[in-house]
Amino acid sequence: MEPIRQADVSAFGPGRAEHANAIINDSGMRIDNARRRGRAAGINPSGRFEPLTRHVFDDGWESIEALEPFKTDVQVERPRTIITRNTSPDISFDRSINPYRGCEHGCVYCFARPTHSYMGLSAGLDFESKLFAKPDAARLLERELAARNYAPKTIAIGTNTDPYQPVEKTWRIMREILEVLEAANHPVGIVTKSALVTRDIDILSRMAEKGLAKVALSVTTLDRKLARTMEPRAATPAKRLEAMRALSDAGIPVSVMAAPLIPGLNDHEVERILDSASAAGAREAGFIILRLPLEVAPVFKEWLLRNYPDRYRNVLSLIRAMRDGKDYDAQWGRRMRGTGPYAWQIGRRFEMAAKKYGLNATKRPLRTDLFTPPARQGEQLMLL
Repeated sequence: MEPIRQADVSAFGPGRAEHANAIINDSGMRIDNARRRGRAAGINPSGRFEPLTRHVFDDGWESIEALEPFKTDVQVERPRTIITRNTSPDISFDRSINPYRGCEHGCVYCFARPTHSYMGLSAGLDFESKLFAKPDAARLLERELAARNYAPKTIAIGTNTDPYQPVEKTWRIMREILEVLEAANHPVGIVTKSALVTRDIDILSRMAEKGLAKVALSVTTLDRKLARTMEPRAATPAKRLEAMRALSDAGIPVSVMAAPLIPGLNDHEVERILDSASAAGAREAGFIILRLPLEVAPVFKEWLLRNYPDRYRNVLSLIRAMRDGKDYDAQWGRRMRGTGPYAWQIGRRFEMAAKKYGLNATKRPLRTDLFTPPARQGEQLMLL
């Protein structure tokens, strides 16, 4: 386990060392650098549904055995359905698909981290290293699209975990999903941080030609060092911009998501991100303020204290100023944007930059009138 560094403590000022230690103790002790190399989270606290919490510590007798590094492990998950429905009034889609559970990109701020608690795992390092793949996704999707009562609307992919995370190179689940959607002329909207999306330009360009596909690249920062620390296994900012250009050149509508914007850390980059994305071919843009639900808060705080101890108090103060004094406000309509003067300022800066760089001037809706349901199992195809 790693002790708190003096630099961490000094960030809080005189007499605040106990507060710094409390942050670490409340969220679980830090994992050694060697064990979490290439990962963003520094802790692996027990999930909120677990009856017990476990803490590894050195009792002075050198009794702790050497533990293995956190390696990526993928298990197969066999769900009965693959399309997830939602009725949230502040989300623009009502259905989505998640080919994977957990995400190797390891973004420290990821709001999906708490979902690992449903599997009895941690939202910390487990979320980044213990993944679940759904190899039956394409088959299940074909069956659900063929249902007699199915009404087509855009399916969002990448809303929870990234469909193009590194393990997709091997599993190719997203590729199979797109093949089903293309065959059925079903609209799809994709969000990703990975340049791997360019692998599927052949399918996406054909779908886009019919008005059936669009892709959003999430660009959190243009600072390569910050990105490497905060999103260790995602594509570099430059690679994401290159992917935008490749997609746009292939005729695929591209958006940029400046998300999440973290006050006092990356929010000053709004204009630069939109400028760079526009130059790379993006025509739409969106943003989301940092969200810290449930177990995300301690994971993010520990990361911030470890990497930017001098900014810790300022960043948290600004976050709470936008969340009515709390780390997070889950209320619909407020959770994505925040409230208060600072949140208002970010929103106005985004709007002005988007207008300046020609973003969101027009929005291209995806078509649903071309949908052709797959043939149901055992049903004879129509001759005419």
